[in-house]
Amino acid sequence: MTAEPVGVAVIGCGVISGQYLRNLAGFPAVRVVACADLDPARAEAAAAAHEVPYAGPPADVLRLPEVELVLNLTVPAAHAEVARAAVAAGKHVYNEKPLTSDPGSARDLLAAAGRAGVRVGGAPDTFLGEGLQTMLRLLDAGEAGRPLSAIAIMQGPGPQRWHHDPEFFFRTGAGPLFDMGPYYLTALVAALGPVARVVALSSRATDHRVIAAGPRAGTRFPVEVPTHVSALLEFRSGAVATTVFSFDSPLGRQDFLEVTGTEATVAGPNPNGFRGPLRLRRAGETDWTEAPVPEPVSGRGVGVAEMAVALRRGRPHRASGELALHVLDVMTAIGLSAGRDAFVAVESTCSRPDPLPQGWDPRTAIA
Repeated sequence: MTAEPVGVAVIGCGVISGQYLRNLAGFPAVRVVACADLDPARAEAAAAAHEVPYAGPPADVLRLPEVELVLNLTVPAAHAEVARAAVAAGKHVYNEKPLTSDPGSARDLLAAAGRAGVRVGGAPDTFLGEGLQTMLRLLDAGEAGRPLSAIAIMQGPGPQRWHHDPEFFFRTGAGPLFDMGPYYLTALVAALGPVARVVALSSRATDHRVIAAGPRAGTRFPVEVPTHVSALLEFRSGAVATTVFSFDSPLGRQDFLEVTGTEATVAGPNPNGFRGPLRLRRAGETDWTEAPVPEPVSGRGVGVAEMAVALRRGRPHRASGELALHVLDVMTAIGLSAGRDAFVAVESTCSRPDPLPQGWDPRTAIA
């Protein structure tokens, strides 16, 4: 017998909420029952635009009995506070990245959720897209042999080139590592399992940047964080990875993800997306072979839908709080290592999430 969809409240109705609300409307495992924001007008506008029945302040939304899961899309500095309030109200919660602003508050959140008997999930959910899931199934099938190493590169000139208000990208808690790192590191953990230790170097090209687009073009602002981070990761499996996260490169490159095994190298898709392409090059071959990737059906919110199905069926969900905490721990360890000139151990661990079943579709998966 089919269970009722999981009732979802969206807290935080900024720009990213539009993508979530559009996609969630097409996922039968969930039903968005409320929108909330500290700015009532913004919540009301989001509710009206997406035909959500209720908009109000966060505290009121958390009292609604039909809300089972809170999708927390607030600014990163508020992730811990809003999620703890949801847990205290007996609600499951799914946070946008990062899970919280620091590992300590993330651990507190997971502990509180455990005591309350509710679940925590966390973005990014791009690793659940057709491109990366095909890659994970290929690796699990042994097509590359035993995974030995990986390379992940994200580089470009920085968001000040195109964003009208880019200052937050260059403040503490952001930068290329914390803004873009979650996509690449989550993909690596999904492929190779948890990280044991890291060593890193970082640099900052300039202490100020200039906005190049929009009405504030020409505005100069300070840079608070490293804008280039290079890190080596050692996984508990024994595999190693080389990573680069940079806002200092004239060359834009965001789709470089390779996993090399004893038999082949797999070139994956952009970890900040849900589609392919995917290529395989076996030992002794001189050309890449394109691997078929299903037409993309996923988008922002697929992690929420998969979590809803898991809730109803009593099984673990894949975009879990433990995975999000581990990735946050890895990023924090990278930052610490860059400042210490030494290896730093990653305190947490997590289970490597199983690939989704072949053909799993959030548009048809029901709770």
